Amino acid sequence: MMRLLRCVLVLLALGGAAAAVADPVSFTDLARHPQYQHVKISPDGRYIALTAIVGDRTVLAVLRLADMKGFNLETHDNGDIIDFGWVSPTRIIYTQGIRDSDFDVPLTDGQLFAVNADGSGRDLLYGYGSHNPYYGPAQLVSILPDDPGNVLVSIEMMDTAQRDGVMTSVQKMSVTSGRLTKLMSAPAPDLDFIADHAGHVRFAYGVDNDDKAVVYSRPADDGGWTVMPDAEAERDFPIAFNATGRIAYFSCNASTGFGICTWDPVTRKMIALWTNPRVTATGLAAGPSEDKFVGVDFDNGRPGVALFDPQSPDAKLLVGLMQQFPGEDVQFVSSTRDGSRAIVSVSSDTNPGVFYLYDRATRRLTPLLQVAPWIDPRKLASKQPFEFAARDGLKLQGYLSYPPGMESAKHMPMVVYVHGGPYGVRDWWDYDPDVQALATRGYLVLQVNFRGSGGYGHDFEKAGWMEWGAKMQDDVTDATRWAIAQGIADSNRICIYGASYGGYAAMEGAEREPDLYKCAIGYVGVYDLALMYRRGDIPQSTYGKNYLERVVGHDPAELTSRSPIDHVDNLKARVMLIVGGEDTRVPPIQGERMRKALRARGMDPEWLYQRKEGHGFYKEAHVADLYKKVDAFVAASIGVGASGPAAALPVAQGHTH
Repeated sequence: MMRLLRCVLVLLALGGAAAAVADPVSFTDLARHPQYQHVKISPDGRYIALTAIVGDRTVLAVLRLADMKGFNLETHDNGDIIDFGWVSPTRIIYTQGIRDSDFDVPLTDGQLFAVNADGSGRDLLYGYGSHNPYYGPAQLVSILPDDPGNVLVSIEMMDTAQRDGVMTSVQKMSVTSGRLTKLMSAPAPDLDFIADHAGHVRFAYGVDNDDKAVVYSRPADDGGWTVMPDAEAERDFPIAFNATGRIAYFSCNASTGFGICTWDPVTRKMIALWTNPRVTATGLAAGPSEDKFVGVDFDNGRPGVALFDPQSPDAKLLVGLMQQFPGEDVQFVSSTRDGSRAIVSVSSDTNPGVFYLYDRATRRLTPLLQVAPWIDPRKLASKQPFEFAARDGLKLQGYLSYPPGMESAKHMPMVVYVHGGPYGVRDWWDYDPDVQALATRGYLVLQVNFRGSGGYGHDFEKAGWMEWGAKMQDDVTDATRWAIAQGIADSNRICIYGASYGGYAAMEGAEREPDLYKCAIGYVGVYDLALMYRRGDIPQSTYGKNYLERVVGHDPAELTSRSPIDHVDNLKARVMLIVGGEDTRVPPIQGERMRKALRARGMDPEWLYQRKEGHGFYKEAHVADLYKKVDAFVAASIGVGASGPAAALPVAQGHTH
């Protein structure tokens, strides 16, 4: 059974003018961080804990549901709370993070902390300055229902680091003192663990340096590890155990497509439970009771759920809630141990999200928190999924975001927005402020999940290997030409824009198709493929070097032929480059050299450089400024009154960062 989804109908507009949308949501509001992120209810239903953004920092807030009063917890060093979990009705373990210039969000520092629900008992359990020696980053593996004073954690043993990876151990940790007791080591480097609901570690899994799946299993009675060759062959990975702990759920490849399978540790047989010919599952659909799943979540253009048993009470409850919010994505995200209370998330392409409290006894759904209460959904662009065939016949999916009220307009100015990654990453049917910043200003926004994207199986992802500037780029071009052929986009008013790999694709697309795009915007993009092997954090590890050789290649002539920096003579489009001065994933030298190459040709690209930003801007003021300057650049290129392409703008003197 599928989730019932429908498009919100709006007033139709005629014509293709790129007129500004009346009273659009402001760039300042689009740039604001979501007010709330993760919300989790305590096992007994008395409290909720959540991450909230205050200023530019993420704090942990704990509230009593009886009166919605509580406290905010900041990190020890003015960092950010990254993740947390209830380990008992009154105790929370959390991780904190640091601002790393690799990414536009904080990354965990590998330490573990704990605090009581009333704000007392705040302790450093594991990390720098704790009673335990710091071996390497740690993360929570499982709570222990029969032993609430302890949890299972995995720790990367940095002192055992090998050329091909890091060994990880599972240890029992006291939630008050942090005392560690080692239980086992992983059977191979760089593996994660999955435990059953009783706290027995049953799987270790991951991907090795050659991109081969590695899965090991072990019995609940603490037996040894056994490799699962079938899982390696089919690229099947464990996800979780069912409520009884006797059956495990796996992502799997079935004869009829992609699926979710069950695996019985006794018979060691894999049985397909759900399959889809196009897309992989996005996860298991949680029910209103802890550790119980009601179906499979997937996204075939829009979010959907396939229910295991549509007649079960939990499934009927989920369907009933979905019917209250037609056209939106409804999910149980946290629940009590007995299923009496649960947190429900409701979101969509025009709704950043609302968290509700469901009470089973009263059958009431009460609003708790709005993710971004300053956003008016009526002012946002809706995302419409589409499908088409690439030039070689491969079926691809994507999204069109129309300016509000212009869903039937034709021959519109269009921005092709290419996602980063590129492998395993995809565009979704969701609220995306970057897309909204363009669509609410009068532009049709096209996104495409080109080969190499995630969500369509490993073979689809692998089809993008070695295809930088080739078939992956062709997919973006084909999507652009599809929109023109449908009469949706104006062939003379198209820009291309993207970040990271998307920045590469923007420049490469404008060079390969000089008459197709009137402007190209590269945001923290890669422009010299050979330079990726020498600069940045990727080539600093064996895994990173192997990754580059596997997906990009190392032939010097091929790297040159597919590097935008070496083919600027082909450009006719106006160019904008956006660079973060502290970016270590794609160092500023990539943008700086591209700018120098353009200037040598007599082109002066629009230049936005933020010295204190990394691989994607994070500070709200910087993001709002980015939106404003991108909008002005696009408007000058394809907006009302645009004078057309300017391939050889005069070089401005003294225009440096």
